[in-house]
Amino acid sequence: MGLVYLAGLSAVIGCMALIDARWRLVFWRAPLAAAATVGIGVAFFLVWDAAGILSGVFFRGDSSIVTGIELAPELPLEEPVFLVFLCYLTLVLVLGFERILEVRAGRDAEVRSGGGDR
Repeated sequence: MGLVYLAGLSAVIGCMALIDARWRLVFWRAPLAAAATVGIGVAFFLVWDAAGILSGVFFRGDSSIVTGIELAPELPLEEPVFLVFLCYLTLVLVLGFERILEVRAGRDAEVRSGGGDR
């Protein structure tokens, strides 16, 4: 039971990778830039977590769905995986909406030029 959260995060990241691959949004569009962006985001949030842990604001807590493995005091194994999920999700959403807007703008331009009449 202790791997439920980690498995869930991994499954959702896998589903986002399928969406990413299908529409070439993030890693299938610019892999180095995507990896750098996710890496920088995760590093930023790990520093944020460390500050919260040191100030006593963040703590691990107990749950039966987590592994119980700590990478550092009060920093569970699942935290960096969650941060990868968070950063990847943000990129997929932003670049996905950007793609939607580009497609809509192209259709609007086609209609205005008369190419969209049927």
